[in-house]
Amino acid sequence: MGALKPWHIAVLVVVLILLFGAKRLPDAARSLGRSLRIIKAETKSLQDDDRDLAEKADAQAGYQPLPPQQQYVQGQQQYAQPQQPVAPPADPVQRVREN
Repeated sequence: MGALKPWHIAVLVVVLILLFGAKRLPDAARSLGRSLRIIKAETKSLQDDDRDLAEKADAQAGYQPLPPQQQYVQGQQQYAQPQQPVAPPADPVQRVREN
């Protein structure tokens, strides 16, 4: 039932010629082609942007943390100890409940 028969296309062409005229149809087809070309270029650039963001995220995920700073004391190698212990980040909701 959904098949497009050749006579359907012929009727559609006749209706388009009657509605728009023979002079306007080439201009309309040309502008439709330009619009489709612009849409295609924009979707391709969006896909390229997504791919670039994914590559940057992958590159950043591959970074290794720096080793601790080393100090040389009398020819021996020792790791520098932090001066103060770092407190874990506090939960703001928990802080409000405690107060």
